[in-house]
Amino acid sequence: MVLLLPVFPNGVYAALPPVDLTDLSLEELMNLRVTSTARRPQTVAESAAAIFVITQEDIRRSGVTSIPEALRMVPGVEVARIDANKWAVSVRGFNGRFANKLQVMLDGRSVYTPLFSGVLWDAQDTVLEDIDHIEVVRGPGASLWGANAVNGVINIVTKRARDTQGSLLVAGGGTEERGFSTYRYGGKVNDDTYYRAYAKYFNRDSQEFIGGGDAADDWQVGRSGFRVDWEPEGPDGLTVEGDFYKGVVGTTGRSFSLTTPFNQTVNTDDSIFGGDMLGRWTHKFEDGSDMQLQVYYDLVAGDELGVSLDEHTFDVDFQHHFQAGDRNDIVWGMGYRLNAAQFDGNFTVSFTDEHRTDHLASAFFQDDIALVDDELRLTLGSKFEYNTYTGFEIQPTARLLWTPDRQQSIWLAASRATRTPSQAEDSIVLNSVLPPNVTADPNNPNPFPVPLQIGVLGNQHQQSEDLLAFELGYRVRPDDNFAVDIAAFYDIYDHLATEEVKTAGFVPCPTPPLFVCFDGTSQFDNRGSAETYGLEVGTDIRPAPWWQLHGAYTFLVMNLDRDAGSNDPLIEQTDGRNPRHQISVRSSFDLSDDWDFDIWARYVSDLPERGVDSYFTFDTRLGWRPMEGVELSVVGQNLLAGHHLEFTPELVDTTPTEVERSVYGKVTVTF
Repeated sequence: MVLLLPVFPNGVYAALPPVDLTDLSLEELMNLRVTSTARRPQTVAESAAAIFVITQEDIRRSGVTSIPEALRMVPGVEVARIDANKWAVSVRGFNGRFANKLQVMLDGRSVYTPLFSGVLWDAQDTVLEDIDHIEVVRGPGASLWGANAVNGVINIVTKRARDTQGSLLVAGGGTEERGFSTYRYGGKVNDDTYYRAYAKYFNRDSQEFIGGGDAADDWQVGRSGFRVDWEPEGPDGLTVEGDFYKGVVGTTGRSFSLTTPFNQTVNTDDSIFGGDMLGRWTHKFEDGSDMQLQVYYDLVAGDELGVSLDEHTFDVDFQHHFQAGDRNDIVWGMGYRLNAAQFDGNFTVSFTDEHRTDHLASAFFQDDIALVDDELRLTLGSKFEYNTYTGFEIQPTARLLWTPDRQQSIWLAASRATRTPSQAEDSIVLNSVLPPNVTADPNNPNPFPVPLQIGVLGNQHQQSEDLLAFELGYRVRPDDNFAVDIAAFYDIYDHLATEEVKTAGFVPCPTPPLFVCFDGTSQFDNRGSAETYGLEVGTDIRPAPWWQLHGAYTFLVMNLDRDAGSNDPLIEQTDGRNPRHQISVRSSFDLSDDWDFDIWARYVSDLPERGVDSYFTFDTRLGWRPMEGVELSVVGQNLLAGHHLEFTPELVDTTPTEVERSVYGKVTVTF
């Protein structure tokens, strides 16, 4: 659903009464507010960017059980399940488990890991019923949110503690969702201070191997957390929140060595655990300006296939918003982030720098200029950063918005964004081994009678990837029952990461009893370039007061190339790793005051370089509210096929599995 919600910068709620979004017209929905495009409240009509907002009602009626699944609603966003607990999520291409061009925040806290400049989606969760909305900005957001906000920004905003008073109990289970439960309680200390605390647990069944058979990718996690909001009538406000999680994640992958059996498939039960603590202070000045100071600490730890990670992040962020004269609306700020990581690897995956501390200092400035009152606005701004890897980076933007009337708006933008190198690209060592082909077996891809060792090395001289992006958008709402949002883009990338072959030849084996091995080693470099373009369309239609339709279409073309002198054989195949077409249609029927019926159909075109066929899925949900505060629902997912493949992983050799048809029941009680 394309709409806006009342929030302060970084997704902090204003002290406004709750709004029932289901009772609003499309015009009223379009005049609600978001913050991800300006770090201050503005309506969609005032936003010169491609925005899509997932509401709590969208989440409830879709029947999704995780944040990545909810993101499938958004045009321009690619979501693919690799196995039961691993996802590939990106915006406007370059998808993969280690996709690294997307900034994701939860209540203003960045959740991407510097390990690979991406998101560990198996560790990102909260009480879905407590999510108020998810803002998704497609296109560069680096001028406000910094490096790695290259192709998009996702901001997950939870409800105020004031709006989650009383008890919430959720329980359910089914064929794949073997069991899940949540309990949340909200109360108040006084008329100014509200709080909530929660605990949740889920246990998800394993999926199916390609070709059949149960995989070992089952998944179970327990999580708890709290939030406290102090909201007096005066100028100040304070939010403190925290979370802790611990779980077990099943993985099937490959383990390699230079001795017999050289490589083998192993199943592991990997641990994940972590936690975070965030504090945010807001202050309003008498002249109408406001400021915010946010501090958070984040711990991410766990292991996978014998490799362990222990990562600590400390972040402080300040911003100030004010009016300068009658035409200039200015927001500026600065921040600092420290990340300390420790790795413990093995022959298959290791790091040359096992103990690492990185620093990031930043500042930003943005001016929203009213050229013609209520009709033409120009936005100019830039982020300035200094990071440990590449030093100083500048990421500017210029955006122009024309709103000829209340029903339509046209916007265009030009931006520069960078994706800084990750810890993995700097110091990782990846090894794989093919056994010797002593008998000239044609099924063995190793042509030599000695082991073939293939390695990928990090590069301490890696550069930032650069993007120059051009966007054009059009929004129109001809009447209260129809709205459409169209965005087109053309992106130019330079210095894309590649894997360049450095050595290829016979070397002494480091491990007896073999004496000679064949070594083929590649190293990360920046010899790739690309031009991508596409179209994204989102629609909202209300054929009747009891019927809503939400549609999304994505068209994407990627033309990648390698620079002269590059020998990376894979960079040009990246286009075939992203779907050219995606279609999503959601239909919501209010059968009566007590009964809901929802249908969600999705089509994703094939990924020829991943060996993934196109697929069409069909989900349904039936909900019944027999009494006030009680809802029973039954959800069917992926009903058209018994199982289908969505993605295959890159770099780390884990085994993909197929998504299976599933049905689950759920009961939700509030009191």
